[in-house]
Amino acid sequence: MKGIINEFKTFIARGNVVDLAVGIIIGTAFTAIVNALVQGIFMPVIGILVGGVNFTDLKIVLKPAAGDVAEVAIAYGDFIQQVINFLIIAFVVFMMVKFINRFKKKQEECPAPAPVLPAPSDEALLLTEIRDLLKENKN
Repeated sequence: MKGIINEFKTFIARGNVVDLAVGIIIGTAFTAIVNALVQGIFMPVIGILVGGVNFTDLKIVLKPAAGDVAEVAIAYGDFIQQVINFLIIAFVVFMMVKFINRFKKKQEECPAPAPVLPAPSDEALLLTEIRDLLKENKN
């Protein structure tokens, strides 16, 4: 049992798991923002463009409500709403990835400056000359 707990701790402590958790939290917050944008701004405009239709009200009633029994309906308007939400989220994520890739590409295009080496000291120059002269004398 102790081995499983230690293995679980190692698994949780990995950077990938933490990154995934952060991504899910940010994704959830981002989804809430996009849903508010879609439902509060885009859908009313789209509804007006298609004749004043509120997509969430679109449904096919299979069995009308009777007394205490609720109606049975296929709410295809909610489906349309979610498809539009998905398309907007996918487009925004695509644009973000495109922007990040462009930024990375610019970084790759700019080569890192070559390291500046200090000028050799007088002693090093003298030793180099001596080495070269010794090589000439051997030949």
